[in-house]
Amino acid sequence: MNKWKTVLILSLLLVCAVCLSASADPAKLAEKGTGITVIPASEWESKFPDEYASYMANAENEEVIEYTEEYPFLQTIYENYGFAKYYGSARGHYYCVKDLLATGRPHALANCFTCKTADFTVLTLNEGDSAYSRPFEEMNGENFESVGCFTCHANEPGGQITVTHTYLADSLGDDFTSVNQETLACAQCHVEYYFVPDGKMTAMPHTDLAGMTPDAMFDFYEAMGFSDYTNPRTGVQQLKVQHPEFETFTGAGSKHANMFTCADCHMAKETNAAGETYRSHLYISPLQSDTIKATCAACHADLDTFVHDIQAKVKTRTVALGEQLEGITNRLADAVASGKYTDEDLAMIRALIRKGQWYWDFVFVENSDGAHNSTLTNDCLDKAERFFNATQAQLDKLDE
Repeated sequence: MNKWKTVLILSLLLVCAVCLSASADPAKLAEKGTGITVIPASEWESKFPDEYASYMANAENEEVIEYTEEYPFLQTIYENYGFAKYYGSARGHYYCVKDLLATGRPHALANCFTCKTADFTVLTLNEGDSAYSRPFEEMNGENFESVGCFTCHANEPGGQITVTHTYLADSLGDDFTSVNQETLACAQCHVEYYFVPDGKMTAMPHTDLAGMTPDAMFDFYEAMGFSDYTNPRTGVQQLKVQHPEFETFTGAGSKHANMFTCADCHMAKETNAAGETYRSHLYISPLQSDTIKATCAACHADLDTFVHDIQAKVKTRTVALGEQLEGITNRLADAVASGKYTDEDLAMIRALIRKGQWYWDFVFVENSDGAHNSTLTNDCLDKAERFFNATQAQLDKLDE
């Protein structure tokens, strides 16, 4: 077979994959009101037995990695913030509520439940923004269902996606209907977000797709003078990035965002014993699904090696930069403690660390280790390195 026939066949396979994966209709947006309740996942089992069984299979993932032990530099980088004390890896949707209640981090307000349970989502739909500032202790979290059917379907499973986290629509503006609904379902939680200082509502640092770049989001925070915490030894007003999978996957340089949805790669289309096709609700890496890997094989003969190579390089570099950030943080802390320098002397160094950490953290907390978009990932690491090197140069000047 000549190479042009091969290219044509691969192109047709990709087009077919896009046609099969793309949902023609945009997502619905949940209505706000009073009296909205959650129909728990268990009540949909008889109507959607395969989806329910696959959803319950998420309970099999019980491993938790304590990141502050695996990466000790986090105790310095996140000093004076909860993640420096306890930063356990997520076990998945099934355990969201249990893990939140068991965490060693303090929780003052109910907004911590935003992405953990539909039981809190309905409070925001019923009560409005006031729900976010309720005291955490008011929430009877032990009775909450973790992320389930309601989160992505409201009380209408089996059809069109319903976005129940309305802040996502606010953050996308007119672009809301242009994003595939199956990707929007995941974008409700797998995003960078912050709590609005006045009211503590969950929000995202942009108002359209164009503002969803790492550069633009940093500028958004700069314009509002926002920080998540201040390092007590350095005085740096720092930003703690959340899990920006949506922004990374759809960002500049992504090779798959216009062809596939999040569901295509993380929720396989399976066939049951009766020959019926259904969407698996076991949320896994593509590398764990023979069904998904068979589709990827059209372009990636060895998907495992391809992905692991990207991830190994990104992880190695991210850890090295994390250790560099730890070092310059300690150097700045020593300079502050010496009492020899004014805030004016240290202002540039603080600004460089704030910005460099933003780009570094954007990669460190994004769960694909570069696999979602290696171009954007490496661009962030390049910028972080430049800011860290500039910080070291400024610290060297102080030592002269």
